[in-house]
Amino acid sequence: MAKEGKVMSHPDAQSGVKEGEWKKYDSKYQLVRYVLVLVALVIGVLSWWELNIRYEYVIDAPWALWDLIVRMVPPDVAYSAEIIGPLIDTVNIAILGTGLALIMAAPVAYIGAENTTPNKFTYGLGKFIIVASRSVNVIIWALIFVVMFGTGALAGVFAVAFRSIGFCAKLLAEGIEEIDPGQVEGIRAVGASGPLILLYGVVPQIKPLFVGISTYRWDINVREATVIGFVGAGGIGMELITQVNFLNWRGVLTVLFAILGIVIISELLSAYFRKKVS
Repeated sequence: MAKEGKVMSHPDAQSGVKEGEWKKYDSKYQLVRYVLVLVALVIGVLSWWELNIRYEYVIDAPWALWDLIVRMVPPDVAYSAEIIGPLIDTVNIAILGTGLALIMAAPVAYIGAENTTPNKFTYGLGKFIIVASRSVNVIIWALIFVVMFGTGALAGVFAVAFRSIGFCAKLLAEGIEEIDPGQVEGIRAVGASGPLILLYGVVPQIKPLFVGISTYRWDINVREATVIGFVGAGGIGMELITQVNFLNWRGVLTVLFAILGIVIISELLSAYFRKKVS
């Protein structure tokens, strides 16, 4: 059988490759690739078929979009003053949610890193928390905390925080695993205790990474804080869904412009702080 990227030194009847002929893959491997591509196409066609898409709606979509745009334009400028409060709530939800997430993610990252975890059980526990947090969408977290705390910003803060734990802990754990062990061993050699080793051997090495993760996750959480209001978890999203329910499309456009503005500002601030850290 021909190996990848090599010239055959003798004829091989089974592979179909003649002597001196270069083949990246042999015939059997190519056949398997074609079969896999065919299977993927069949699965894609069946999945599309099972969706039962009503194509008459697709045909009318451009006209419906144009009708919506006509109803939205121009935005309701007078309504802008009423959304300042929800916008501030959105930013506060992102800030508090990110801060709470970092506080909870730090110990999870410590036990989720191979070079700092006390034992295999704590390592598995850390990985489980990371996966569990990341696998649940922020809307689901918001629904859970709205049931617990009722509608409002508190549910939004906890939803954003619990969604962010896995993200922050995963990146921090990977950063801890890549630290220079020599600095840790040097501090341990002078008789430092566990907390001192962590404080002077690990923390200084991951501090830039920690700041970068914080700003990056805050940028993401600003976007998520605009969505969780759809289920009553506070922020500008609650104002948006209210305007949609009342069919006030000019107010909807005003809210969308406000969301776009705050997202752009958060992106610029996040990029600025990450550049300063790096």
